[in-house]
Amino acid sequence: MRSIGELARDSGLGVSALRFYDTAGVLVPARVDPSSGYRWYGPEQLEEARLLARLRRTGMPLADVRLVLAAWSGEDTGLVRKLLDAQLSRLERGLSGARAEFSAIRALLDRKENPMSAPVATGAVRVIASAPALAAALDAVRFAAGTDPELPVLGGVLFDIEGGTLHAVATDRYRMAVARTDVTRHEGPRRQVVVPSPLADAMRALLTDAPASVELTADGDRVALAAGDRQAAGRSLDHDYPDYRRLVRLPEGRRVVVEVPAFRTALETGPVRAGEAPEQAGESPDISVLTVAADGTVGVCGDGDEGPDDVAVNREYLLQALAAGARDRLVLEFGAPTTPLAVRRPDAEDAFSLLMPVRLDA
Repeated sequence: MRSIGELARDSGLGVSALRFYDTAGVLVPARVDPSSGYRWYGPEQLEEARLLARLRRTGMPLADVRLVLAAWSGEDTGLVRKLLDAQLSRLERGLSGARAEFSAIRALLDRKENPMSAPVATGAVRVIASAPALAAALDAVRFAAGTDPELPVLGGVLFDIEGGTLHAVATDRYRMAVARTDVTRHEGPRRQVVVPSPLADAMRALLTDAPASVELTADGDRVALAAGDRQAAGRSLDHDYPDYRRLVRLPEGRRVVVEVPAFRTALETGPVRAGEAPEQAGESPDISVLTVAADGTVGVCGDGDEGPDDVAVNREYLLQALAAGARDRLVLEFGAPTTPLAVRRPDAEDAFSLLMPVRLDA
């Protein structure tokens, strides 16, 4: 007999998914302990669970999954084949529809890229900024820069220079960090320049022990930071960065203040569950499920204890966001379980991180 945890490990289904399929009558445990409620599965149910995991990955409707499992042990496999063929046909129709929609979107994109449209400002700009403030801005966002070679534009830090402000932005699709700093002088038009991560790191190193003020210039595809007689310079990334201002317009959620040292310990020692790894990652991340108690404290849920309003996030990403917040107290802003979790500084609304939530198993 296997426990529910052992079956989850051997089959590829999560514990919460096995609980769901038990409740739905799809894969019912061979035995349930009457006193503890622990579920136990027979040896023959491992094959069923692995089959269920495969069917689940195809997106087969639950009603059809139930029929496949019911007919699997019989000698007549005709019904199983018909159900598999029906699901494959649905997927092919869906793919055909998706191709048509992508063609329509590409046509819209072609019109958007018409050379008659207004060009992006590429003129030379020069700003004078506080070295400590610029260093703090880079520290607040650098952790969120992407590393996916298929999306090179995300492999750097965006400097958005407008008027008397400079916004630093980084994202890898799963999280985003934004920081704002004032500049003492700005010469030239509004300019956005994407600084490659290695150059951003060189700039950050230059800001250590730098004079109080530094000079940032961008001319064509060359960007440079001068601190006294030292300089870090290189080519910017030749891509348009996504409009981060649209991505940070979130509905206001519930704000909870956390004591970072204690909360970090709770994350590092609390329960986690395995999530699906991003395509560029080598292994599945650890997922922490956050819940807000009635007294306003934030806790970490165990598997199966989560409620409908709890939010699941990549634990390592959240720990990095807490470190980048650089405060002993930070504000977590919770929206719906499907909206990003915001990590904010209580004394600076202009520096914050957003973490995309992780969808838990059914």
